[in-house]
Amino acid sequence: MIIKNYELKKNISKYKIYLLYGSNEGFKNQIINDFFIKDFKGEIERTEEQNITNNYENYLSSLMNKSFFDEKKIIIISRVSEKIIKFVNDLLDKDIQDISIILNSNNLEKKSKLRSLFEKEKKLGCIPFYADDNKTLSFIATKFLRENKIPISQEGINLIIDRCVGDRKNLENELEKLKFFFMSDKKISLEEIIKLTNLAENFTISELVDNCLSKNRKTTIKILNENNYSSEDCVTIIRTFLLKSKRILNLKMEINKNNDLDHILSGYKPPIFWKDKPVVKKQLQNWSLKSAKNLIISINDVELLIKKNSSNSLNILSDFIMRTATISS
Repeated sequence: MIIKNYELKKNISKYKIYLLYGSNEGFKNQIINDFFIKDFKGEIERTEEQNITNNYENYLSSLMNKSFFDEKKIIIISRVSEKIIKFVNDLLDKDIQDISIILNSNNLEKKSKLRSLFEKEKKLGCIPFYADDNKTLSFIATKFLRENKIPISQEGINLIIDRCVGDRKNLENELEKLKFFFMSDKKISLEEIIKLTNLAENFTISELVDNCLSKNRKTTIKILNENNYSSEDCVTIIRTFLLKSKRILNLKMEINKNNDLDHILSGYKPPIFWKDKPVVKKQLQNWSLKSAKNLIISINDVELLIKKNSSNSLNILSDFIMRTATISS
């Protein structure tokens, strides 16, 4: 059954097996720690799907033959796929005492058999975790900085958020670095934030996406050639495209209501970094409301293709980038 994360507290003991899926690893970790692990007194086992499927019968037998004197247990299984379905079905038919199982998977399509099983079966709990929007990340960052009395400008907060690409785990890691740095009694400038945050590659990614959306084809090709992007970078790049394209769409919708562009940019939430305003203006000139909507559809399609064809993900992404930098809107 599908459970909203805010409903989890009252349903925590209702299900023995949970599926947590989606790209937001930071939010998943927060939910696992706050609702499953925080006050738990028993054993916590962390493993991966491969470890279970490679030794399936023995692993299942060890769960079924649990001693009466064994302590309670939480099993967190990462990197799960459709291969785990047999394991779940076998456990559904058996009475497992004092064991809770959490399956952690990346994004699952609607047609996924694993997702479908957990959404329909009343004995199973299913919780989706989608990427955080900038408003949520801004709230998290502002709260952390306020509680730790770290004075950083809104521009600095926007810069950090822009580089975290919708993942609060990235954000929390970078905020902890800033906290440590601030303990040395140094005031943190924008330049120091750029050096401190371990997201230098994301800066080139941001440049790549901005130039592509601005239809600067030569610069886009130059950035692609000068940066040795890996297949692991592809999801980060496509999500950066999605975030920036959604901003274009939202701004286009606002412009239809009010033609004062400078006023719209100044009042946009989350605020646009002042150095980015000329770039955003150029992007708005290059994309109509209709083409921005179509672009977002294309981005979602490309992300699915990348995840289905990881070995060819760089070629898929490069083709998309070149088409996007070239097509007239």
